[in-house]
This record gives sequence, C-alpha cells and structure tokens, in this order.
Amino acid sequence: MSKHETWRTRQYWDSVGGLLIEEFRAVKESKNPSQENRYMDAVIVLNEPKKIHNENTYELTDKDVIVVQTKRGRIGMYLLGQAYFSKILIQMHNPRSVKSIAICGKNDAVMAELASEHDVEILVIPDRDNPEQL
Repeated sequence: MSKHETWRTRQYWDSVGGLLIEEFRAVKESKNPSQENRYMDAVIVLNEPKKIHNENTYELTDKDVIVVQTKRGRIGMYLLGQAYFSKILIQMHNPRSVKSIAICGKNDAVMAELASEHDVEILVIPDRDNPEQL
C-alpha cells in the first residue's frame, strides 16, 4: 500500500477492531506461469485481538472477515472491481462471512449504485482526514 492508502485502511480498522493483515496474499503464485500472487490491500479478521499481524497470510476458515481495497482518488471501475473480486477470492479461504469494503477519497453516484447492487460497501475518507495533515 502507498502512503495515501495505509492511513485510510488503518483508520477504518481502528473503528472496527480485529486482526489487521496488510497486503494479505489471497492467491499464491504457482509454477504455472499464468498464476501470480494476488494480494488484497488488507484483510481484517473480526473477533480477534486488535493488532497488526506481522505476516501476509492467516488461516481464515470459519472466521468473520472484512476484505479492504483502498485508493486515494474517486471510486471508479478499477477499485470497485478489486473490491468485488477480492471478496470472491477470499471466499476460497472458507471464512464464515466476508464483507467487502472499498475505501476511497471521493464517491461517485453511478459507482455507488453498482457497489450497492453487488454487496460492496464504499467508505469515503477524504484527504483532509489524514492525521498527518491535521
């Protein structure tokens, strides 16, 4: 994650608690050259002690999780697609439940409607809320 994304992700995590796993590896690279590692900006495992996990993997079976994709700018097709497909990739880990959050700096009415129809929550955290700017 970039310096524009990390503080947003952590601000959201601070409000929900749980175990924060940044750059969670949802898919491991294989010997097949058409399969790369796939990372989520973050996964939050609910009902776990509030801390930042020091690895990018974790057993998610039967856990309640939130998958987070974060970008600095306005919500768009790229971020919304990441959030939508991240949820599907995380479901391969057999969690009890998965919630998908797209964190961005600005909303968009059309993208917000699409997100709602596909069970992706958009959370707007504008640049002015950056604690380093206060």
